[in-house]
Amino acid sequence: MKTRIFLYLFIFSSLIALYLYVSGAKRVAAGDEKNTELKLTIEQLEDSVRTTQLKVLDLQYFSLENNDDALVYYDHLSLEDPARYIADKLLETNETEGDNPLIPYEGMENDFKINKIKVLNHKWIIADYSDGKYWGELFIQYELKDNLSIDFSLADYLLYTRSN
Repeated sequence: MKTRIFLYLFIFSSLIALYLYVSGAKRVAAGDEKNTELKLTIEQLEDSVRTTQLKVLDLQYFSLENNDDALVYYDHLSLEDPARYIADKLLETNETEGDNPLIPYEGMENDFKINKIKVLNHKWIIADYSDGKYWGELFIQYELKDNLSIDFSLADYLLYTRSN
């Protein structure tokens, strides 16, 4: 009887060991598969980040911050960020009562105000304006003087038509 108990115990232990071995092997295989999937996802995300970085660099090509030749014009001034200073001065034109004086149209829904600004170089700015319903763009020439005043003059403009 004792030998049969040991035999049954041995067979039961063997079955448990076999189950643990198969279960562990499946778990390792599933972990390897998951690891491979995660590596592939990481590669795709890294490629996406590289592509986005290239697009950002391409978009920054026409900007005062990345144009060393244009920034040389402001070296003698004590401006930490000339593009931000110029954009702030342009936004100050929004503070006038009514439409912005640089926008050649009268607002139809509200007053036309400048929203977004892109300082291209030491002479030109592109700006977006809107009255909440209608919108357009401005091409502005500017001159930053030594006393830090700025003269803005409208070079060209457009107003988008609604397609309703």
